[in-house]
Amino acid sequence: MKHILTTAAIATFLIAGGSAKAAEEETVKIGKQNITISNGRMTPEALWAMGRIGAAEASADGRQIVYQVGYYSVKANKSQQKLCVINADGTGQQTLTTGTKSETDPTWLDNKIAFLSEGQLWTMNADGTGRQQISKTTKDIEGYKFSPDGTKVILLHSLDFNEVIKKNPADLPKATGRLVTDLMYRHWDHYVESIQHPFVYEVAATPDASGVVISGTGTDVLEGEPYECPMEPFGGMEQLAWSNDSKQIAYTSRKKTGLSYAISTDSDIYLYDTETRKTKNLCKPEGYVEPQTDPTKSMKHQKVNAPENLKNNVGYDTNPQFSPDGKYVAWLSMERNGYEADRNRLCCYDLATGEKRYLTESFDSSVDDFVWSDSKEAMIYFIGVWHGTVNLYAITAKGEVKQLTDLWADFGSVRLMNNKKQLLMERHSYTAPADLYIVTPNIKKTTTITQLTNENKHILDQLSKPTVQQRWVKTTDGKEMLTWIILPPNFDESKKYPTLLFCEGGPQSPVSQFWSYRWNFFIMASQGYIVVAPNRRGLPGFGQEWLEEISGDWTGQCMKDYLAAIDDAANNLPYVDKDRLGCVGASFGGFSVYYLAGHHEGRFKAFISHDGAFNLESMYTDTEEVFFSNWEYDDAFWNKDQSANARRTYEYSPHKFVDKWDTPILCIHGEKDYRIVYNQGMGAFNAARLRGIPAELLIFPDENHWVLKPQNGILWQRTYFDWLNRWLK
Repeated sequence: MKHILTTAAIATFLIAGGSAKAAEEETVKIGKQNITISNGRMTPEALWAMGRIGAAEASADGRQIVYQVGYYSVKANKSQQKLCVINADGTGQQTLTTGTKSETDPTWLDNKIAFLSEGQLWTMNADGTGRQQISKTTKDIEGYKFSPDGTKVILLHSLDFNEVIKKNPADLPKATGRLVTDLMYRHWDHYVESIQHPFVYEVAATPDASGVVISGTGTDVLEGEPYECPMEPFGGMEQLAWSNDSKQIAYTSRKKTGLSYAISTDSDIYLYDTETRKTKNLCKPEGYVEPQTDPTKSMKHQKVNAPENLKNNVGYDTNPQFSPDGKYVAWLSMERNGYEADRNRLCCYDLATGEKRYLTESFDSSVDDFVWSDSKEAMIYFIGVWHGTVNLYAITAKGEVKQLTDLWADFGSVRLMNNKKQLLMERHSYTAPADLYIVTPNIKKTTTITQLTNENKHILDQLSKPTVQQRWVKTTDGKEMLTWIILPPNFDESKKYPTLLFCEGGPQSPVSQFWSYRWNFFIMASQGYIVVAPNRRGLPGFGQEWLEEISGDWTGQCMKDYLAAIDDAANNLPYVDKDRLGCVGASFGGFSVYYLAGHHEGRFKAFISHDGAFNLESMYTDTEEVFFSNWEYDDAFWNKDQSANARRTYEYSPHKFVDKWDTPILCIHGEKDYRIVYNQGMGAFNAARLRGIPAELLIFPDENHWVLKPQNGILWQRTYFDWLNRWLK
């Protein structure tokens, strides 16, 4: 899909401005907390005081929206999820959750609101009254979805799973050992000793007809199968869908265990008949046999990804949705097996003929979320990243892809309102946390966008906002690279500012207009730093060729792109202090920091790496999802017939260049990070200290690849800025 940028779009653009408080420091009351705002600028405490918008859904008549908000108490070191309701015109906002227990996953059930609390399903009136527990299942409910006719409901339960970790003998109840017999014995942040299954339950009216009750023991959709649905580690109810007649369920599953699960991304869409209890695979023909693969090599050039086999949907297939007329199922589909960052296309399956069509071939980026339309002009609305923003698109009735919004922002979700004419969407940016919006799409004219919630206005109004610029930088191979420049509040171009190069993770995650509660550009700029955030080689939103230049070449052009971005800023922006440059990043960004520490040629005065890979040979066997290392490195490190990419990957692993380290470095890692295991961070820190380099290690025994607990989050922010301030101010 071709995009032409106007001169105005390329030029510097001010997202939002603000004025500083007259006082140097002010304490304000936010809820029950006293939060310090420093000179009208964001602080870690203010960041953690913000409400975080979650799930949302419109009522059947379209007049009200119910949504979830998470609030965090730093003092109590925990969160509470609350439910709120608001009229579709933005009036009448009301918090429904009044107690201390969390309430989550709100949906409408007729004119009532259904929700989860303490592992069971409840309903209440739209004003929060009349709470009734409608389930009493023996196992906790971890997700749910009512059928369109309201007579059935899917409930998610976790089941014991002993395929790869054997159950300990009954006479040793206090034994803590785990006998592991295969790979994928742990995933993301937990040992795999349970898996989720969807169960179908009947929904009946209560005897007094005042509501409904869930009855029976439920039917396991994957009865007797040792597979998960939804899929770990982040799958939810979006991976299941009811047919319009409430008789069938489309669901997502990767029907593999152990080694085959660890090396493969081949998940499929299945169609389950609730009456016959029969299941059909919509992705593969009956009797399909997967070609044998070498588990120590990338699947790029193996038979499973041969052109004649790709028609069998051998990559990730997820998130099915039935069309309004019930004739089709659409889902997100990646083409190749073993490639977790392949382009997500929209696949449309004809239930009558079995024909599959791919609808977004002209959009040279991934579809992030989508919804069927009832419009005569549009088949499907979807969101996807292009040039550092996530905007709204439509697949027209003629099969064309048309862009409907062009904002410096990210849309995070899209849902069809029940009036069939509007969309309920979540939106955020570098200067604004998530809020809900009503979007009225228009194929031929202007799409209108109306903000519905303003969850953190009471905090944002007290803060001076950074300035966001878009800058196109010439790379060393003569291409143009989009780089975001974030300037401090009340920016003075006559001054010089310490500047941070931000290294993105993934390695194929976009540097779009994201709002993060850890890697937050608003707070970095508020602390007096300019942020340089390049969309270096390997990031989506610039075409598949740009995206794929990273795999097998982690230390090549992408590292040159990083340096091109910071050199451009240091040499061409007079307010960037080239003597006070820092380099920061997480995950692949953390790997980038470790690599650049040995190759920066004196550019930087401080480094920070969070959960970064340090020793790629160790990383290959440490990580749980082997398909990732196989695709990115090409080969196991012990293979004697390694590809040239594999040899280069291991040869240029950051740990082999510690002898060139000469700059202070802060290493951060979580001990429950099973994607990039914490020995990577400890190894980097130990190496730095053995070299006599100033270094610190912030280690979290109870955090995973992220930092989720409030006090740990505050500690992370304080440590981060203390380190930068020590070396750059």
